[in-house]
Formats: sequence, C-alpha cells, structure tokens
Amino acid sequence: MDSSEREYVGFWLRVWASIIDSVLVCALTWPLLTWVYGKVYWESTELIHGPLEIIISWVLPAIAIIVFWITKQATPGKMVISASVVDAETGGPASNRQLIIRYVGYYVSAIPLGLGLFWVAFDPRKQGWHDKLAGTVVIRKPKAPKVA
Repeated sequence: MDSSEREYVGFWLRVWASIIDSVLVCALTWPLLTWVYGKVYWESTELIHGPLEIIISWVLPAIAIIVFWITKQATPGKMVISASVVDAETGGPASNRQLIIRYVGYYVSAIPLGLGLFWVAFDPRKQGWHDKLAGTVVIRKPKAPKVA
C-alpha cells in the first residue's frame, strides 16, 4: 500500500479504541482477581498481592493484545473504529518483533507524563513513540470496492 493512499488514525479515535480495550480488559481481569483474592482485594492497600496478580493484571493482557495484533492487526477497540496496525514502510502486516516492541513502547511512551502517547496528535503520520520505536502506523482499513 502506497503511503499516499493511507488514512492515518488520529489521536481521539485512538483514545476511543483504547477506552474500549481497557473496558474489555477490566471486564476480564476484575472477576479473575476477585475470584483469586476475594472481595478484600479491592479494599487492600497492598501494592502487589501475589504472583497471580501479576499474571492476571499484566501478563495475560499483554499476551491478549499482542495476539490480537498478530492475528487481526488490531485490538477489539481498533476493530470497532476500522483501524489496523501495520508496518510503517510497507503498509503490510507488522512482524511479531515489531508488535512486541510496540507493546513495550507503550510503557516508554507513558513514562514522561504520557508525552509519547500525546505525540499522536501532532505527528504527521499520527505515530506515537511506541509506533516510532516499532516502525508501525495505525491506519483505517481500506473499504472494499462496491460491487455493481
């Protein structure tokens, strides 16, 4: 896909997609955390309750997101807005390596007061730092041509 044919997805649509994804992740992790640790989990001030919390809250969501990117080129939130994560140079599917770097890049982007995430609003190709690190862009999926 020629880069001039791409429609890059901007900041507010990507915020909307991330809200959808966050709600879905919470809908899956909250019941699991409650089942494993009980209702007292939500009242506790402990930072980490145990290894299962790390697996449920951090590892499983990371795996799910990366698997969605690999298999669908998008998370459910991005699917709702008809967006996909692609290789910035070719417009084709990003490699597994790029997608893992992109996920880790979310943390890099968030550390300085979210500046790397807000970067999407100002970048010509709507890339956050995580996209720049991974060599990816988020584009609207091309619409299928109408059949007469």
